[in-house]
Amino acid sequence: MSKPFDMELFLAGVPTGSHATRQRHVRQARIIQADIAKRWQLKTPWAWQRKHVVWFLGHRLDRRSDATRYYYLLTVRLLARRLEKSWVFNL
Repeated sequence: MSKPFDMELFLAGVPTGSHATRQRHVRQARIIQADIAKRWQLKTPWAWQRKHVVWFLGHRLDRRSDATRYYYLLTVRLLARRLEKSWVFNL
């Protein structure tokens, strides 16, 4: 039996800033993970490709405010930094 993926542990040490900011990044990363897992059955960020994250930013946030999309973009950049990927995203 495998343990569920712990996004908080995965992002530990990457986000900086206040406690509320770090918690927001973890919460948003869990939402990203859940949507990608539901769509492509990829449980961990290690299995993600850039196209999966682009799909999330483009299709799951299309009706959200500019501010919400910006905050998710910041979280995606932290995920890319943690994965040591050179992904570049534009809104």
